[in-house]
Amino acid sequence: MKAFKNIKFALIAFIAFSCQHTVKGQTPEVVKQAFEAKYPNENNPDWEVDANGNYEAQFKQNGEKYRADFSPSGNWIETESSIKKDDLPKAIRDIIKNEYGSEDITEVEHVDSASKGEFYDVEFKQKGKNKDVEFRANGTIIN
Repeated sequence: MKAFKNIKFALIAFIAFSCQHTVKGQTPEVVKQAFEAKYPNENNPDWEVDANGNYEAQFKQNGEKYRADFSPSGNWIETESSIKKDDLPKAIRDIIKNEYGSEDITEVEHVDSASKGEFYDVEFKQKGKNKDVEFRANGTIIN
């Protein structure tokens, strides 16, 4: 009887471990299909899971690097790409010059979001801390 309990415990532990390993190591098929539908010409992205549990595909398109985020259920969240400060629309550059001129810009991204639409995310170093400011192309701050 004791041997049966030990075998039963070992079998349950083995199955549980096997399932966890498979889930952590693979991107769900529904997420892959959503990516392929949104980016039909991209077939080999690198996948990561972010801190929120969403799946991030990293890929290149026309020589540019992109990151596209999808929920575990396959819903597209946003796509972002790093750009140069000089590639920001003039309205945003003018506001940065007038309002944030003394702040160091650490990162600039062009973002296309399912919930917010198209915007630019500019990260400043302010008093030793990072601060993100999101702009529409016309210079309107949205966060």
